[in-house]
Amino acid sequence: MISTWITITSLLGVIALVAGVFFLERHLKHRRRQNLKNLPLPEGWPPILDKNFPLYRHIPPDIKSRLHQYMHVFLAEKSFEGCGGLEITEEMRVSIAAQACLLLLNDRGNFYPALRSILVYPDEYVNRRGLFLRSDHDERDERVLIGESWESGSVVLSWKHVRQGGKIINDGVNVVFHEFAHQLDQVSGNTDGAPELAGQHRYGAWSATMKTAYERLNRRIDRGQRTLFDEYGATNPAEFFAVATETFFEKARRMKKEYPDLYREFATFYKLDPADWRPPDTES
Repeated sequence: MISTWITITSLLGVIALVAGVFFLERHLKHRRRQNLKNLPLPEGWPPILDKNFPLYRHIPPDIKSRLHQYMHVFLAEKSFEGCGGLEITEEMRVSIAAQACLLLLNDRGNFYPALRSILVYPDEYVNRRGLFLRSDHDERDERVLIGESWESGSVVLSWKHVRQGGKIINDGVNVVFHEFAHQLDQVSGNTDGAPELAGQHRYGAWSATMKTAYERLNRRIDRGQRTLFDEYGATNPAEFFAVATETFFEKARRMKKEYPDLYREFATFYKLDPADWRPPDTES
């Protein structure tokens, strides 16, 4: 009996120790992030963002200030690696961080907890996780890509397309928004177009609204009609969420007009209203 109580007491002690370490680490991470958020705005950031991410000019000052805070944390915690001979520069880090962090201002992405590294190629690249073996032919099928989001902890980007996507702010095509939207989707444990929402009660409306918009996109494509969203969004619900995120930030007014329910869901999720950021004549 005594030995049993000793065993239970020892087990409880281990549990308490583990819990204490967990909460201490959590506290230290929170304090470290708060210190990073309090850092001053580097003088070099605004010129880089004005050049490579002109949507930045239209972001309201209070949101822009929060964006800077999140960028400090993101840049301190994530590793950037050049691939294909590319040397990572401060311009690349800042340009990518700003666009990735704009998606985090709803305070639910937790700085992309599974993400450790951003791999950057100079241009398009062949899928570096291996080539796909076709079932009907004994040969390799090379996939040329401009971006990927891996559940294993990396985002892969083409710097050429990062710059193109950032500089053209009204075409609904932005590879950083797209791949980091996938990262948000993956936080919930499944890449299915349903990111982590504010509560379980939100999923019913989200699912119904996304399903309606997704099916409408597919019908328009089948009929050969023009679409607001890039046709790649018709691939599956996960890709639709990523494409709709691009559209939300770059064609906000059109999305609000043509898909008001979907726009409302995205505005609630991201806690942003980009339709109010720019004059009406700045969208195509």
